[in-house]
Amino acid sequence: MLFTNLFAGLGLNHSLAWFISQFLSILIFDVVLLVMIAYLLLADRKIWAAVQMRRGPNVVGPFGLLQTFADLFKFLFKEVIIPAGANKVIFMIAPLITVTLAFAGWAVVPLADHWVVADINVGILYLFAMSSLGVYGIIMAGWASNSKYPFLSALRAAAQMVSYEVSIGFVIITVLLFAGSLNLSDIVRAQAGATLFSWNWCSILFPMLPIFFVSALAETNRPPFDLVEAESELVAGFFVEYSSTPFLLFFLGEYLSIVLMCAMCSILFLGGWLSPINIWPLNIPALGVFWFLLKICFFFFMFAMVKAMVPRYRYDQLMRLGWKVFLPTSLGWVILTAAWVMFVRPHLPGMP
Repeated sequence: MLFTNLFAGLGLNHSLAWFISQFLSILIFDVVLLVMIAYLLLADRKIWAAVQMRRGPNVVGPFGLLQTFADLFKFLFKEVIIPAGANKVIFMIAPLITVTLAFAGWAVVPLADHWVVADINVGILYLFAMSSLGVYGIIMAGWASNSKYPFLSALRAAAQMVSYEVSIGFVIITVLLFAGSLNLSDIVRAQAGATLFSWNWCSILFPMLPIFFVSALAETNRPPFDLVEAESELVAGFFVEYSSTPFLLFFLGEYLSIVLMCAMCSILFLGGWLSPINIWPLNIPALGVFWFLLKICFFFFMFAMVKAMVPRYRYDQLMRLGWKVFLPTSLGWVILTAAWVMFVRPHLPGMP
């Protein structure tokens, strides 16, 4: 809106001003997001190293702060190798689909009040659709590689992502019942209160937070659910035939999805941009982005610690957890939450 009014004031018609403002908003947002991903990736490596009593990256730049950018240039200048028997068109399109869908999901994520690229009323459905479509890039990569190892990995990925998307969907339904809206900004506003105890994590929805967190690990192929790309089982997973920039796009898409899931944990259960205590100056609007980023970093730290500490599941254990534990639990909690919202919540003092 700020850019729209600025360009409209320069004499441009409203449609052109809106188009240019949206383009600039998306460009600035994506550049900031990429820089944040670069340093979160470095933090992931540093945390893993610290758990193993190592120093981690520390040579490129002061304290190793430029290591991720050095890796970026290495990938960009390496040769792109395409297997002779691969379907070259689909082989190259697959990583583009993966990274594009990962970027697209961020369009509806509110960084603060009214700080969002697309504040649509069905933002949660849009986000769920982008997340669900991400499996197509993996399936295309596995099939187009013309090799049994990536193809087997792609089949595993499809089964794994579909299994845990069901649980994620039911968890989101419980939050929607509490908020009464599909808009992500409205979900955050519904958690407004005097302290952090008014957020969804401190309510009947608390059991849904660990289910959503673990399902997000499986959805993004993070350890201990990284069977899709486990070297000990599948050589290197669905991207075993990829190198250089196409591999970088898969890697970037995966980390974009990881940070997106951290953002969703923050929005659905930890109040998004809301401050822990609703007092001045902690609750001034300018600090909203700070609180939101702090919560994302907290959940990313938890992702990194799980990667460093929890042993890898077997595939049958992975499927059993999704279908026999998370699915019935989340489905039962949908029914319990609906009953709570209808019969109990209206009679509690101070509840809407």
